[in-house]
Amino acid sequence: MSTALPRSVARGENTGFIVLISCVATIGGFLFGFDSGVINGTVDGLKQTFQSSQAGIGFEVASMLLGCAFGAFFAGRLGDRLGRRGVLIIAAVMFLLSALGAGAAHSSAVFVLARVVGGFAVGAASVMSPAYIAEVASARYRGRLATVQQMAIISGLFCAFLSNFLLARAAGASTEPLWLGQEAWRWMFWMQALPSGLFLVLLLRIPESPRYLVVKGRQDEAMAVLTRLYGPDEARAKLAEIDGSLAGEAHRPRLSDLLDTTSGRLRRIVWIGIGLAVFQQLVGINVVFYYGAVLWQAVGFSENDALLINVLSGALSIGACLLTIVLIDRIGRRPLLWIGSLGMAVSLALVTVAFASGTLDGGRLQLSDGMGRLALVAANVYVVFFNMSWGPVMWVMLGEMFPNQIRGSGLAVAGAAQWTSNFAITVSFPVLLTGIGLAGAYGIYTAAAAVSIVFVLRYVRETKGKELEQMEG
Repeated sequence: MSTALPRSVARGENTGFIVLISCVATIGGFLFGFDSGVINGTVDGLKQTFQSSQAGIGFEVASMLLGCAFGAFFAGRLGDRLGRRGVLIIAAVMFLLSALGAGAAHSSAVFVLARVVGGFAVGAASVMSPAYIAEVASARYRGRLATVQQMAIISGLFCAFLSNFLLARAAGASTEPLWLGQEAWRWMFWMQALPSGLFLVLLLRIPESPRYLVVKGRQDEAMAVLTRLYGPDEARAKLAEIDGSLAGEAHRPRLSDLLDTTSGRLRRIVWIGIGLAVFQQLVGINVVFYYGAVLWQAVGFSENDALLINVLSGALSIGACLLTIVLIDRIGRRPLLWIGSLGMAVSLALVTVAFASGTLDGGRLQLSDGMGRLALVAANVYVVFFNMSWGPVMWVMLGEMFPNQIRGSGLAVAGAAQWTSNFAITVSFPVLLTGIGLAGAYGIYTAAAAVSIVFVLRYVRETKGKELEQMEG
């Protein structure tokens, strides 16, 4: 009876080092979450300092999203020129500059500029971190490592909320002076400089993606990195596989590679990537993340209860991601996606039914005790299904589904589509809330979740256990 190990294990794979450098890359996800969450505790300080109108405050809060789509798009292209690690280093510098600049801003214009710079970094990290992990990790556990990215995002959100709370409590209020005579809200932004600086320092210690090095013709460097990751024998085999996957491409990666050479139309795999990115947002998850307190207060919960519900949702999100880490390389990406879509469709439908049963009282939706509990339970079930499926799995698949030649360009287009959809859902919710109400808005998200089931079953192909050189487009 044979006891031979898988090829990559038997020939000296340096698993600990691969896990370590992958964890460094996920700090980009942590900063993604921190930068998204830190703004929540600073609104009062912005109002007091900049004397902004309600519209101005809304723009200041949302300004980060302006940079995200551009960051995702240009990061994908820059990743083909400067390398995956190179783009992450640029993102780390931009995270640092954004944190320092936003905290020091004494005008709305300077603040918005700093936040846009941070948004560019968020967009870049959102596509380059999973791409880097996919290109250094073994196919056996690539999905688990890439899923840690979503855990890092949620952890970043949690740490931002906790930091904001502790700083505001220490000062007495976010608008009160804390250290060095500076208001607490400024320190909320400056706290992000700590993980940003750590990210930058650690990135200088990790190797570049070997697949990028092969694409650039730097074979000796690629061989050195692959040897460090997998041992000399496996390194030679992997180098040959990467070379083979690029054998039919006579030029460096470019955006036009996304077009089918026969029809001149966008390749099918690119449309599937865009579909995955867009559906992740059309199901309305950021309504829960960005408007959670507003949502629960709108249906009669007190402010304290609404904040506690948000904490509960965050804890459930972390638990769901841990479940995905266990399952993703066992049952695959595609089953998690369609199971998640089905669970979200049912739970969102129940939320819609609960909201539709309410009556308006002074402009607020009032629910019966039973329907209030149904809305609360169903909404948190929805959060669990999202974070065990589309939340992490979409990023995993975008990082690994494209062939080597078009990975950077494919990530650029899909990442930009994801952030554009994020912006559209985020800005449309207040309009939907006053127009068609909560039930109508959640009805739209329910329909999107139902359609995503068909999309996954019909168009999405499984990538579990496949080497990146086996991806076809």
